[in-house]
Amino acid sequence: MAEHDRIRITEIFYSLQGESSFAGFPTVFVRLTGCPLRCGYCDTAYAFSGGEWQTIDDILKIMKQYGVHYVCVTGGEPLAQKSCFELLKRLCDAGYSVSLETSGAMDICDVDSRVVRIMDIKTPASGEVAKNLFSNIDCLTTQDEVKFVICNCDDYVWACDVLKKYHLADRCQVLFSPSYKTLPPQDLAEWILRDKLPVRMQIQLHKFLWGEKQGV
Repeated sequence: MAEHDRIRITEIFYSLQGESSFAGFPTVFVRLTGCPLRCGYCDTAYAFSGGEWQTIDDILKIMKQYGVHYVCVTGGEPLAQKSCFELLKRLCDAGYSVSLETSGAMDICDVDSRVVRIMDIKTPASGEVAKNLFSNIDCLTTQDEVKFVICNCDDYVWACDVLKKYHLADRCQVLFSPSYKTLPPQDLAEWILRDKLPVRMQIQLHKFLWGEKQGV
């Protein structure tokens, strides 16, 4: 079996999409194992290691059983596994609406053009700001989305500077998200309104509904 046909999976589960412009849609999540980052607010540390090897054919069979149109490939950092690129292509070929949640530390330019790339830009309080691969911005299209997780006022100011420097709102949709239980959502909302930013504020819908736990 070719190496690119196998991929290490932490979990596959069905839930409502909690973030991005797809928030609220019933979605199957394919969570890949492994991540080279260690963000201070990470809520999926259980995906750093372990998992089970599965073939892409097996993943497609599982997807078919759910009977859902939307699929989100996430992690960890999914692009840390080279076979992720083939998985994304095969999901698109099968007719699914596919989104990819990626840290922004890996090159996204070779991801299948049919995939909606939801790319984090790590803020200073994440502890991983040095890992941002800003060259990815040149690869973004209008269907893609950029997300900043904001932990405090300094993060907000930094994100506003990046927003302006790279003209991000002219390239794609931009999401500002308050770090869960770290920054009160009302504070971020007031800052965005005050500064009239061309961004979408989002909260993590799944955590509002079910709390911070695995498989939702």
